[in-house]
Amino acid sequence: MSLDLSSAPARPGRTAPDPAEVRDLPPIRREDRGKPLLGRAFEYAKDPFALFRRQWDHYGPVAPISMLGQRWVMLLGPDACEEAFRNKDKAFANGPAWTYLVGPFFDRGLMLLDFEEHHMHRRIMQQAFTRDRLEAYAARMHAPIEAGLAGWAASGGRAGRGRDRDFRAYPALKQLTLDVAADIFMGGAEDTTPEQMVEVNRAFIACVQAAAAVVRKDLPLTRWGRGHRGREVLEEFLRHYLPSRRATETDDLFSQLCHIESDEGERFSDDDVVNHMIFLMMAAHDTSTITLSTMLQLLGQHPAWQDRCRAESEALGPRPTLAELEGLESLDLVMKECLRLRAPVPVVLRKVVKDTVVQGVRIPAGTFVTVAPQFAQVMEELWTNPLVFDPERFSPERREDKSHRYAWNPFGGGVHKCLGMYFAGAEVKAVMHHLLRGWEWSVDPGYVAPMNNHSLPFPQDGQPIDLRRTR
Repeated sequence: MSLDLSSAPARPGRTAPDPAEVRDLPPIRREDRGKPLLGRAFEYAKDPFALFRRQWDHYGPVAPISMLGQRWVMLLGPDACEEAFRNKDKAFANGPAWTYLVGPFFDRGLMLLDFEEHHMHRRIMQQAFTRDRLEAYAARMHAPIEAGLAGWAASGGRAGRGRDRDFRAYPALKQLTLDVAADIFMGGAEDTTPEQMVEVNRAFIACVQAAAAVVRKDLPLTRWGRGHRGREVLEEFLRHYLPSRRATETDDLFSQLCHIESDEGERFSDDDVVNHMIFLMMAAHDTSTITLSTMLQLLGQHPAWQDRCRAESEALGPRPTLAELEGLESLDLVMKECLRLRAPVPVVLRKVVKDTVVQGVRIPAGTFVTVAPQFAQVMEELWTNPLVFDPERFSPERREDKSHRYAWNPFGGGVHKCLGMYFAGAEVKAVMHHLLRGWEWSVDPGYVAPMNNHSLPFPQDGQPIDLRRTR
């Protein structure tokens, strides 16, 4: 086992509730109330997998939980997740929940919109993710990836002299994916200096990390205050380029958002464009970085899989097309397995806007809900040896992800399913393709990444690897 998800074993399945029986939420047990005001927020930050399992054992798929001074509900298991994502009675809303968590920093991003307004914005934005545009984005990725990896080798660190036995993969990948996003989403941000891109990266980190703020006021030296400063940096950065993108249509996403329109003639305002760009750039580089760092760790701990993936990449040219990236079968299996073991977005938030019933349990209007797709992805009744790295479980002969429609859903589901998931897959495979062709790496088999789970998960130690350049 390469990921220490929890010392507790996976639990056996529970009997499905009788849909004809509707019951009220159970009270929270005294031993499950957690800390005053904070509730069980620290338990989640320390080990979300252990918290998921404890909730499942004590309450089942609809589990009340004390968080930040309120009674929330945690939805666990594929059936409960499916009901929330399908949202048949439109009782679950995204906006109020995410606004509570990070509203000032990702204001009116697609994730924070609901119902008809969300449908309209998504309908317009889909025009930027058509197949032909994805092919153009994939072709354009290679140059910034090559430039970024050349920087790894020429940075003056030990990797530049052939080998680095303590290369910190996560921050290097995060800067690389931000540079790729700047090139593809913004056409290169032509007059931006490397120092400015570092500042932009810090601004995104501040906005994301603000989700874990205890003091939710714009005060100095607080997470919330740093989030506000980060939002100001991002707005200033994007508004600087907005006039030129409005004036001339180009292939980059920023320009596309300025010019695309739906079949009904709907277009985005300047504020819409800036809001969507801030959210999309965050989502694109943060989640891809988490996936890439997990793949580097596990391929470093399983050299046979690294060699297998490298052989497929060596058979292609240095700059494969989108179709060729999609055809990297072994790399696809590894990517899916890494998304299963460490979902970049392990939970998503909703707020119940009218009384609803999930798995026979009534959830009253006004309740904040945490939907936990990550838990379904490591449930023993859905997966063989779920905590073990085993990419073959996604092979055509096994397809363990077909055990339930929502056994594997790292991109969410329903109308809010990630719009950029195919773009993300292409980016992750393109970065890995270049790494496999030019580098080898290893990771101590006993290494367990010390994860920071306050917002999106990331390795606090920067994830050291033994990296060696091969060409």
